[in-house]
Amino acid sequence: MTKKISVGGKIRSLRESKMMEVEVLAERSQLPIEQIQAIEEDNLLPGLAPLIKIARVLGVRLGTFLDDSQGMGAVVSRHEDAKESVRFTNHSSAGNESMIYRSLSEGKENRHIEPFVIDILPDNEQNYSMSSHEGEEFIYVLEGKVEINYGKQSYVLEKGDSIYYDSIVKHHVHGYGNEAAKILAVVYAPF
Repeated sequence: MTKKISVGGKIRSLRESKMMEVEVLAERSQLPIEQIQAIEEDNLLPGLAPLIKIARVLGVRLGTFLDDSQGMGAVVSRHEDAKESVRFTNHSSAGNESMIYRSLSEGKENRHIEPFVIDILPDNEQNYSMSSHEGEEFIYVLEGKVEINYGKQSYVLEKGDSIYYDSIVKHHVHGYGNEAAKILAVVYAPF
């Protein structure tokens, strides 16, 4: 059974611990104040790009929003121990819950990459907003088919296919034909 993590609560707590007003976080992250408030109240499922911007302003790694503990040395992630997940939107116009992220690096101290297994949920949405952020991404398809819109290109990947790209180029990932899929994604966001 998965337990939902309150990403918004962690963001609010970090912001308040730094005695930073929400307006300052909005200005520095270049995100609308309403978006940050909705994320903090868990009324809006965030996408990866805004979370990376918020993490940079707060001076934390992206993984801080996904786990609490940090450890030195190797970290093993066992399938049978998977208890927590984070649900995000993939920037559909409706803001639907469309992706379930499972961190594969929970507890790793000072990590520079964020590996995830992501369940892409079926979604009939046809209007997606592409996003961009600093860094790089690697995606490997575990199940189903995935469509990646990258700049002006579109790629359809099947089980066993992969793609590696610069995240600064506007992109969007979703199930091909709006079907479910599962991917391994590794995100590098410079800190």
